[in-house]
Amino acid sequence: MAKEAKNPQRKIGRMSLGAHLVELRNRLIISAIAIAVGLVAGWIFSDWVWMMLRKPIEDLKVDGRTALIQYTDVTSGFDTKVQIALFIAVIIASPVWLYQVWAFLAPGLTRREKFYGVGFLGTAVPLFLAGIYAGWMVLPNIVRLMSTFQPTEDAFFINARTYLEFTVKLLLAVGVGFVMPVLLVLLNFLGVVRGKSILKSWRIAVLIIILFAAITTPAADLMSMFLLAVPITVLFFLATGVAILHDRRVDKRRAKEFAEYDLDGVGDVSETPEESK
Repeated sequence: MAKEAKNPQRKIGRMSLGAHLVELRNRLIISAIAIAVGLVAGWIFSDWVWMMLRKPIEDLKVDGRTALIQYTDVTSGFDTKVQIALFIAVIIASPVWLYQVWAFLAPGLTRREKFYGVGFLGTAVPLFLAGIYAGWMVLPNIVRLMSTFQPTEDAFFINARTYLEFTVKLLLAVGVGFVMPVLLVLLNFLGVVRGKSILKSWRIAVLIIILFAAITTPAADLMSMFLLAVPITVLFFLATGVAILHDRRVDKRRAKEFAEYDLDGVGDVSETPEESK
């Protein structure tokens, strides 16, 4: 009898819509718990983070401008502190909720493919933090540019809640933008998209990156837009290169497996049942 060949394809169980919703709920609950725990540290470091975020406003005073952050109601000081603590908690809990994103997108993987999660977290978390740092680096340029549209003799009063929402959205958006190339690599490793398909759509990807940078930064601040678009574009092409190299390695491995499959005689359809006895 001919040897029984190993099936190079793995089997993945299918989940119903209800099971997917339950899975999503569980992932969200775990992420929410991690963020809630991070709120404790966020509350402790909120004063220092607020001092760093408001530094671009303080720098305007060096230019002779009257620039102040104002609180418009009784509870706005407390609300600002809570929002800063929540922002810090999201950053601290990023390894947990990034893993939950990966675990939800990649159910039913083989044991080897589960190690992709380690590589995903090991890359996504530093890139997310690097994106937040990049957003903080361009923040002073954005604030300085926006202040130039007001006459120098007028006071520059900024609502604390409005300014905090602007800075947090900017930093988180840039952080997520830095993580997107890692998600492309993850989808490639899972067999969802090929590296050549990603490369073929590079023009659309670059256009989306530029639009993302333009939306995140003021339209008149070309330097900040350039500083955000370039690293994300470089990360996109690096992710594309990793995906193409991975596809080549997978294709070679599959070709070798199917060659061994044919050598074992299992793939010989010309063999009759009498000959196989």
